[in-house]
Amino acid sequence: MLSPLDLSLIHGPIPITATVAGALALVTLAVRKNRRWWTRIVPAVVPACAVSVAVLKFVVDHVWKPWPERLPTILSVWVGAVLLAVCLAVARLRVGRWCSRVLSVVLALVVTASAVTATNAHFGFYPTSRAVLEVFTNNRVDLDEAAKPASSLVEVPAGGKLADVWRKPADLPDKGTVSEAEIPGAFKARKAWIYLPPAYSATPRPRLPVLVLLAGQPGSPRDWFDAGRLPERLDAFAREHDGLAPIVVAADQLGSRTANPLCLDSKLGQSETYLAREVPAWIKQRLTVDERRGAWTIAGLSHGGTCALQLAVRAPDVYGNFIDLTGQREPTLGTRAETVKAAFDGDEAAYVRVNPLDVLAREQFPRTAGVIVAGRDDLPYRQADAEVFEACRKAGMDVVWKELPGAHDWNVWRPGLYDSLPWLAARTGLSR
Repeated sequence: MLSPLDLSLIHGPIPITATVAGALALVTLAVRKNRRWWTRIVPAVVPACAVSVAVLKFVVDHVWKPWPERLPTILSVWVGAVLLAVCLAVARLRVGRWCSRVLSVVLALVVTASAVTATNAHFGFYPTSRAVLEVFTNNRVDLDEAAKPASSLVEVPAGGKLADVWRKPADLPDKGTVSEAEIPGAFKARKAWIYLPPAYSATPRPRLPVLVLLAGQPGSPRDWFDAGRLPERLDAFAREHDGLAPIVVAADQLGSRTANPLCLDSKLGQSETYLAREVPAWIKQRLTVDERRGAWTIAGLSHGGTCALQLAVRAPDVYGNFIDLTGQREPTLGTRAETVKAAFDGDEAAYVRVNPLDVLAREQFPRTAGVIVAGRDDLPYRQADAEVFEACRKAGMDVVWKELPGAHDWNVWRPGLYDSLPWLAARTGLSR
């Protein structure tokens, strides 16, 4: 029987019930049998809240601009609903009996909870309540313990595949391990999150392929482990492949949730050098991995997808494969002019030298393979992804196009990555 903790927070009765409850709570807060309430309080509070939300949206979209996309309309609506509920509740606290005041607070909390649930459903961040609760658990293993040096290694013949020689030990664990580690470099990055599959604990140990995984903006490396459900999905994949799965290093290309160094080497930071040189060097020094470029994949969602494409063309000697999950057309801070000015002091030629579409137009990449995933309802990004796919194809890449139901959210990013695992396994030798 399905546990209540496994009921969807994205589809079905929970988000619908939350939306209805929020609407009813807001209406209840707004209705009161008092002439002054209807002639003074409500006419003052409603416009004030609407103006506040409009100003907030303008500041975020046109002044602060922490990310290229504008605030989604649904998010603005729910922010307005919460603000209105709080203001109405505060106004009601000044009059009435204690039970009415308590009810006002409860109703404001209901609207807030509804807003959080609706926002989560829109972005598809936490699929279930269990996923939310697991944020507060700590199942991480110290990397020094999880990644002890191997006493012996599985030998793969030249030109062969790991799957052809691998034999699953009887005592192999059912799950992999999750660790955090600081990867030093020229770029001030947050800690990376690392998944080591069950086969990593085997003796002899196989040299496993590497998947460097990037989050979106705003975001952090941990997002793939919380919203992405990565350990759960990779453990399931490993069970179907005798314990084999890629080593995953969720690295940080941003530096903070609101930063955007564009995954380039510029005045905004040395993000490209970090991901193209320093992170791979650390992985090879710290972990037992297959060092062939064909065994290395760079992948990411949204901003991270754009970055994955950038690394595929800027560091093709390191990454033989890439997965671009609804990435942008090009690295951007809003417009090309704004991007060039902020990162390169207006030097358009400097930007053209590193912009992936410009690189693809002048160079060929016959040894690189990739998957480009687009959301069917993600209209602006879908068009950009189609343009990127065509540019990759013309540059000689072996690229696959995947179009999934959904928009610019985790409902596309999760299946986009995990449905690509069979492709990745075939490319990197994990399957026959």
